[in-house]
Amino acid sequence: MRIALLSGGDGWHIRDLIRAAAELGHVAEPVDFRRVVAAVGTDALPTPEAPTLDDVDAVIVRTMPPGSLEQVVFRMDRLHALAARGVPVLNPPRALEVCVDKYLALNRLSAAGMRVPETVVCQHVDAAVAAFEQLGQDVVIKPIFGSEGRGMVRVTDPEIAWRTFRTIERTQSVLYVQRFIPHPGWDLRAFVLDGRVLAAVRRLGNGDWRTNVAQGARAEPVTLSGEHEALAISAAEAVGVIAAGVDLLPGPDGEWYVIEVNAVPGWRALAPATGVDVARLMIEHLG
Repeated sequence: MRIALLSGGDGWHIRDLIRAAAELGHVAEPVDFRRVVAAVGTDALPTPEAPTLDDVDAVIVRTMPPGSLEQVVFRMDRLHALAARGVPVLNPPRALEVCVDKYLALNRLSAAGMRVPETVVCQHVDAAVAAFEQLGQDVVIKPIFGSEGRGMVRVTDPEIAWRTFRTIERTQSVLYVQRFIPHPGWDLRAFVLDGRVLAAVRRLGNGDWRTNVAQGARAEPVTLSGEHEALAISAAEAVGVIAAGVDLLPGPDGEWYVIEVNAVPGWRALAPATGVDVARLMIEHLG
């Protein structure tokens, strides 16, 4: 089996997938998502500089590079075309579209009956200021497209809130304003694959309210309760994801929130902490 690893480079996760594929007798190759081409009514000649993906047996999406609306739409169209042809795409294109959009994903989770942080999404600074007041003047402002905790800021001061909202508005970006949930400085990350939890870790923040490993948090293995395991699986199902990183956060009164479902989940901290060969299990799923 020949597997295309859609990426923007050859980082740790790509190398781990290549290793796992080789051990299972397959070939996995990184493909720069930004160089993918397609042809309709004619043949496109694939080259290393212009891959068509027509000659692969499966695809694993490891990134969605920044780009214009046209570029992003074309990339997703290419994945949809491959999936329609019967090529396994991990994760499915529609699931990627849902999860890359924090508003759409949160809306799906809430509609499925899961507890999520109170959130207001708007396009104007006046509405954002009203949301700041409504949500208790302690909010997290996030980019609607983003990952690994980058671009998030916690704001408690009205003047700083107004300046932040005004700056974001001027870039013609959506304002995503979420109530800050007081928590004990850690959350749970569950790695879900095909309807089961492969492994989970507790992510402990490094003196920061953010618990992302990319922002300095450390991971320790944890066994989920049946309730938490069911919640992680249900969250993945709600957004249509096969391979997912599901983030669960304990609230101040013992309640649990689903914070995010990541459709391009990492396992660089989770795998060594838990001893689970995530890359191998992902390759086995495709085969």
